[in-house]
Amino acid sequence: MIIDLKRFTEAERPFWTELEDILAKLDADPGYKLPLIQIKRFHYLYERTSGGLAKLRTFAAAPQTRTYLENLVSRAYTEVHETRERPHRFALLQWFFKTFPETFRRHIGSFWISCTAMLVGVVLGAVILALDPERKDVILPFSHLLGDPAERVRMEESGATGREIGGQHAHFSSTLMTHNTRVAITTLSLGMTFGIGTLISLFYNGVILGAVAWDYMLAGQTIFLLGWLMPHGVIEIPAILIAGQGGLLLAAALIGRGSRATLRQRVKAISNDLLTLIGGVACLLVWAGIIEAFLSQYHAPVIPYWVKILFGGIELVFLVGFLTHRRKTASA
Repeated sequence: MIIDLKRFTEAERPFWTELEDILAKLDADPGYKLPLIQIKRFHYLYERTSGGLAKLRTFAAAPQTRTYLENLVSRAYTEVHETRERPHRFALLQWFFKTFPETFRRHIGSFWISCTAMLVGVVLGAVILALDPERKDVILPFSHLLGDPAERVRMEESGATGREIGGQHAHFSSTLMTHNTRVAITTLSLGMTFGIGTLISLFYNGVILGAVAWDYMLAGQTIFLLGWLMPHGVIEIPAILIAGQGGLLLAAALIGRGSRATLRQRVKAISNDLLTLIGGVACLLVWAGIIEAFLSQYHAPVIPYWVKILFGGIELVFLVGFLTHRRKTASA
């Protein structure tokens, strides 16, 4: 089928906008019920938009518009087939366990770019410290990382810092959550620099991680390093990477390569996904902050390293399964 893309889009966009407005109203108030006449109108708009999407799927020149319509039709399909009598208290759980991982998988390409940027930083940080150990004070921003790793391990295992940490768990946990959430939001919002700032933030955090890892490994403290970082790091680091994923998604919308949609339309099309990603990141960082304060900061002999490493490994398996497992859905 041959269609005039510009004329088709101009003719159909008012119907798409009307459908999106209804969906926004339903999203804002899950308990809202449409009058019968609006239900009929909603169903008509859903079918018309679905038909428009079917036509555009054969038209390779409009990827951004297709993505916008796929998201719109998917949301409308959910509203048509769901049971709205469901108790509201389950809405947040459904969002976290279903919407968040689905959104993550839908933009998996941006996540791999995010991983690459941080990995390059990890390698460079390790190389810089290996070539010039005296640069530690330049690379590492935290004073407690500047000393000799072996000396720190000795102090931690002797309990010399236990009283200081033990009396401030709640404050320490909240501080970690606030700091990490700020880093994540900054990484995502730097997508407004067309992704350059996001990539730099990921790279910089990778440099710090690589330098710290090399410093402790070179000092023969690899087991301590794993026991210290894994319990919270297997959640915290992916959370920062997902924030980077959101930043790159925002950058792609701003650049709009190959899209005829306006900037406002492109940003609006990915706004819900951005909110979902940063909301999911916040939840992950809350968990990571709790674990870092109440588990990661306790070392042998209080908690054996193998216990902490095993705990971190189990967390990682569950996180990968949570983000990648595709749940079966009923066919239309």
